[in-house]
Amino acid sequence: MLSQSLFDIGPPPPVPARFNMAAHTLAEGARAHPEKTALIVADAAGTARESWRYGALTEAVLATATGLRQVGVGRGDRVLLRLPNSSDFPVAFFGTVALGAVAVPTSPMLTEREVRELVLEVAPDIAIAGGDLALPADLDLPVLGTEDLAAFRAKPPTDWADTAADDPAFLVMTSGTGGRAKGVLHAHRAAWARRMMWWGWYGLGPDDRVLHSGAFNWTYTLGAGLTDPWAIGATAIIAPEGGAADLWPRLVSAFGATLFASVPGIYRQMLRAEGPLRPHLASLRAALSAGEKLADDLHARWESETGVPLFEALGMSEISTYISAGPETPTRPGTVGRPQPGRRVAIVDDAEGKPLPIGTPGHLAVATSDPGLFLGYVQKGALTPLSPGPWFLTGDRAAMDGDGYVTYHGRADDVMTAQGYRVSPLEVERVLALHPAVSDAAVAEVEVRPGVRIIAGFVVEDPATPLDHDALSQHCAQHLARYKCPKAFRTLAALPRTANGKVIRRALADLGLSDAGEKL
Repeated sequence: MLSQSLFDIGPPPPVPARFNMAAHTLAEGARAHPEKTALIVADAAGTARESWRYGALTEAVLATATGLRQVGVGRGDRVLLRLPNSSDFPVAFFGTVALGAVAVPTSPMLTEREVRELVLEVAPDIAIAGGDLALPADLDLPVLGTEDLAAFRAKPPTDWADTAADDPAFLVMTSGTGGRAKGVLHAHRAAWARRMMWWGWYGLGPDDRVLHSGAFNWTYTLGAGLTDPWAIGATAIIAPEGGAADLWPRLVSAFGATLFASVPGIYRQMLRAEGPLRPHLASLRAALSAGEKLADDLHARWESETGVPLFEALGMSEISTYISAGPETPTRPGTVGRPQPGRRVAIVDDAEGKPLPIGTPGHLAVATSDPGLFLGYVQKGALTPLSPGPWFLTGDRAAMDGDGYVTYHGRADDVMTAQGYRVSPLEVERVLALHPAVSDAAVAEVEVRPGVRIIAGFVVEDPATPLDHDALSQHCAQHLARYKCPKAFRTLAALPRTANGKVIRRALADLGLSDAGEKL
């Protein structure tokens, strides 16, 4: 039993000094079993639209690295990826990392405004864009297309770049309380640190077939859906079109998936689908949930109706998933699991950053020595390294019991969660305020039924302009990625504010959406 809220049962596996994330992910599979299937790209009919073997996939990645080098991409250059949800994405991502450059994956859902802001923050050196995801023409940025990627694959494969474990490898975007996205820069060692998840969460092995419901470009998919299966020699299965709730059990059955990784909303949809689930899931030994908190009732119902264990994990862009249940960590209702072996995690006080007594809520913190922790934030093109000190404060509040299990108490700041993405309320409010019929606006997470939370908009009508909620929805869709858009609105006479003018989001959430103007 722990005597204080500090989990530390031993160090993580030591990271090799010279380490390339792409080589770690693909090189061993290509050497040991080049003919084994590494990737299946499935369609909505449950058939394999593409199938990549380890040898061919690795050759394509290294040939892409050659092509990028020949057009002038160098070590440390930032390569913005604006690609459709296809196998072009992982080939470009790992080709960039193999070269020693920095891959910057982006969501296809971003609007032109959001892409402009992202380019300003990240300051990429070049972009790869395809499909209908062309960059704004006035951006001063060299752009390669999917035809260039296709041509690269005919080039001779290069060698893996001799990178240090601490060299930058990829950069992802996250929302902060300031209302603007900021870059989270990760080192090559982040892939090595994921070994702590293999048994702390998945129970992953080389014979697994991992089906992930996310898009290629999402960090959850890039990690749990591709990097981890490939690094251990397993098979990854992705269905880029997504689809109805009955798609996922059909794909599990069609491809014999042994692990299914998704978010709570997908599990809830699957349980509402017509017909029994259990016969389609016979090959599954476990399901995985991350991205947002899994409701206890949903968790219990899934396991009762399917017979498949569902292992939850807590993570964030800055470190990926680091607290979880798994084959060797039984699920404990009300908790998200416990820190994975090798992690050093604590619940600390706000004043001195010291571990609190068992059961006392506080700030969830990760040791800055964790090899999976990011290098720092990138804003306006510049890197702000991690602050010195023993702990990185995650922004989450939690409590730890004597066995190390963590109960999640929500964010310490105002950042919301939608479809597994973090969303800054200030960013959404800034867009709402641009609408001529809105004189004041705020957003908050609202629970619309047990275990289901949405982003809701609360607006004050401008007396001179009638307010229409449908028009407001269309306005948001023009300026925000779909997952950031409020799913419902409520019109108020005034927003609840503190004496110094700050919006009281808790009061908005408590108000709910019970007026005639709600849109669900």
